[in-house]
Amino acid sequence: EGLIEFYDSFKDMFEFFCKNTTIHGTIRLVCSDSNRMKTAFWTLLLLASFGMLYWQFALMFSQYWAYPVVLTMSMHSEPKMFPAITICNLDPYRFELVSEHLVQLDQMAEESIAFLYGINTSASLFHINEKNIQAKDVSSSGNLSRSSFKLSQNFSLLRMPDHSNGLGKKYSKVGFRLCNATGGNCFYKTHSSGMDAILEWYRFHYMNIMSQLPVLINISDHEEQIEDMVYSCQYDGEPCRRSDYVHFHHPVFGSCYTFNSKGTDSFWTATKPGIPYGLSLILRAEQKDHIPLLATVAGVKVMIHNHNQTPFLEHEGFDIRPGIATTIGIQQDEVNRLGGNYGKCTTNGNDVNVKLLYNNSYTLQACLHSCFQHIMVRKCGCGYYYYPLPPGAEYCDYNKHPAWGHCFYQLYSRLRNHHLNCFDQCPKPCRESLYKVSAGTAKWPSAKSQAWVRQALRHQNGYNSTSNRLDIAKVTVFYQQLNYKSVNESPLLSVNLLLSSMGSQWSLWFGSSVLSVVEMLELLVDMLVLSLLFCCQRLRSRRA
Repeated sequence: EGLIEFYDSFKDMFEFFCKNTTIHGTIRLVCSDSNRMKTAFWTLLLLASFGMLYWQFALMFSQYWAYPVVLTMSMHSEPKMFPAITICNLDPYRFELVSEHLVQLDQMAEESIAFLYGINTSASLFHINEKNIQAKDVSSSGNLSRSSFKLSQNFSLLRMPDHSNGLGKKYSKVGFRLCNATGGNCFYKTHSSGMDAILEWYRFHYMNIMSQLPVLINISDHEEQIEDMVYSCQYDGEPCRRSDYVHFHHPVFGSCYTFNSKGTDSFWTATKPGIPYGLSLILRAEQKDHIPLLATVAGVKVMIHNHNQTPFLEHEGFDIRPGIATTIGIQQDEVNRLGGNYGKCTTNGNDVNVKLLYNNSYTLQACLHSCFQHIMVRKCGCGYYYYPLPPGAEYCDYNKHPAWGHCFYQLYSRLRNHHLNCFDQCPKPCRESLYKVSAGTAKWPSAKSQAWVRQALRHQNGYNSTSNRLDIAKVTVFYQQLNYKSVNESPLLSVNLLLSSMGSQWSLWFGSSVLSVVEMLELLVDMLVLSLLFCCQRLRSRRA
């Protein structure tokens, strides 16, 4: 009894609390006890205030546990590293190891186009560089023409029956038939555009042919040097060095070079904005028609991306026309996501369940491609040629896997419709840099200057200045401004803000403070102890 303030009854304890507490309105419960109407009114009013208070508390906690975020935007201005620039000549190479199969595929395409449209394309399209193809060493011991691979005739292009497009006009679709391993489940891969159907059909056969190549092949034995594609390269007025670029070959976009791929060389630090301080390139944009039905665009593919990032040229980038000077202004935006309970993101990809097949840093596209390739190998028994392979897998070939096309197109349709779990397994990076681009073009070289420009290029790299074709292009990439915008996610309701809001609601309904809450806790403890004491007294009296 010496440890607590002992009361004779619960009524005494309640009267003491109401007269001495700092909670507003409680004293009205005891000072007007002779007026039962007022006592009932104030009792209902206090109970209603308690109900409103805890209803507000419930709303606050539900909003807090939803983990909403607010975006804060800030501007920074400082010298920064120039982004990585990837250029491709849109001229895929006809490898010697598969050159004979590609010639056969060109003949099949010629026959299909003649069957569909009655057009003879042999003179203008497929055999324009036949002498170059025959000059290759197709009889070498490594040539795959002597292998067991054969082009399949089971995927012929067909014209579907006419349909109405809802406007009273008739149109026909073009496509080819794909079946599963048993042949019981088939569908037509069709396009309303015959051109798209022919390109899709050609790429399907092309992947089967290219799957015969070794996974690791020395591209330098088959590709021209960078001087044959880049006539001039300058950054910030200084000539580029051999260590400033890395080379790779893309099966569709041809020979590609990435400048400043690592982003660690101080040579590429941008200290000033403007065209004179950017990357200036004079490029060969000539199309040699190595694979005419695979590359239908003449020019140069350009993509601006982050360092240590795989350039996915089929999803990003833009084309540069020959005979045009293009200036590309870039502006950087930086996005920082919270992650954790506030959103799904990853710092470096180590916590992602998908094993990346690319050796560069984590990106959403790299994760999606890796996820799809793993599923493809598991479901179809082979890998898609345009993506890297998991260990122990092989690329798809309809001689070994006759139904892989049916399996692939079904899976890819599910991926596009978000029916595969790849989008759930692949979060966005918690931190990423985005580049906004704006481009301007002009004819280059002009009619009056092209003579001396071509003459200068002829002396520099053996350029054929007598050619009248528009086979060169100029590209300049520069920072428009060195200041960049940073978009950061921050919690909409932090713990401090939650406590502050709760205190505001408590003061609104009761005009009290934290100490008032302690008084209520003290009242509960006193009630509990007093109940125990009364129970003990009753037990003693019964025993007595």
